[in-house]
Amino acid sequence: MKTQNELENIKDEIPKNQKTEAQLADDRESVSFGNRDKDFSKEPMCLSGRGVTRIFHTGKITTVAVDHVDFDFHRGELISIVGESGSGKTTLSKMLLGLLEPTEGEIFFHDKPRDISTGAKKREYWKGIQAIFQDPFSSYNVFHKIDAVLDDCINMRGGKSLSKEEKYKMKEEACSFVNLKYAELTNKYPFELSGGQMQRLMIARIFLLKPDILLADEPTSMIDACSRATILDMLLKLRDETGMTVIFITHDIGLAYYISDAVYIMEHGKFVEAGKPDKVMLTPEAPYTKRLISDVPKIHEPWDLDTVDLLGNENKAPEKAVALKK
Repeated sequence: MKTQNELENIKDEIPKNQKTEAQLADDRESVSFGNRDKDFSKEPMCLSGRGVTRIFHTGKITTVAVDHVDFDFHRGELISIVGESGSGKTTLSKMLLGLLEPTEGEIFFHDKPRDISTGAKKREYWKGIQAIFQDPFSSYNVFHKIDAVLDDCINMRGGKSLSKEEKYKMKEEACSFVNLKYAELTNKYPFELSGGQMQRLMIARIFLLKPDILLADEPTSMIDACSRATILDMLLKLRDETGMTVIFITHDIGLAYYISDAVYIMEHGKFVEAGKPDKVMLTPEAPYTKRLISDVPKIHEPWDLDTVDLLGNENKAPEKAVALKK
């Protein structure tokens, strides 16, 4: 499996003005992690939503973080939700996890209205959906050792009555899956590990839990480039082995293009474009999608800063952009 650097090099080998859409599609075919030609609409529905909305009120100020979005996520599908900071991605992911309730709309889990009205129902729901968060350093309870973190996963899946030897073997297998040695981790705290090791330990948790849906919120943004490809490789290997649905939250549109089976573009709380990666990236319709693609720096082209204002307002100060390019 190719690293992210290799993926970028493939795309940059030919200048954009010499590379046709067919060539770009062929490039993606050779390095794509997604099941590009598979029709996931024939697979069972895992998670869907209709008119899902979240509104926050602060005094007299009303903020619509997520604005009447619809979505359908199927078994085994890898979905990327792409948008800049403040677009509503994380708020949506919190609603999908059941950490926030929608202000309007409804979320369906396995084609049935989701019911997380009690603590017991919420814990049952979490057996089917789990998350890997952006910051590995704040994802763990600092008072719990690694052994307790993994034991909780086994107990959650009904393994509380297993013998100590059986639990040890399961923890050893989970750590081995992410290239960690459990014998070197036992009796340690998560904060004694590096960032990359902590994210791999988070994937080991998912290996033990085997949820139907994994929500990965920027899981590679706070770790080094070498660990990034490894983490992605493990996530996708886990998807292939268990058939779980992976919802990837990211601002990296290039990464989304190469790994996804479906892409949703989010702006100001709304999905402005959605579909197969080739359709969304090679023939974008929404102006926001076109801007996201044009904002990706390319080695063989001068950077176009005409749409960017240093003060954060689009299309307001082209003279500043021209001065910068000079």
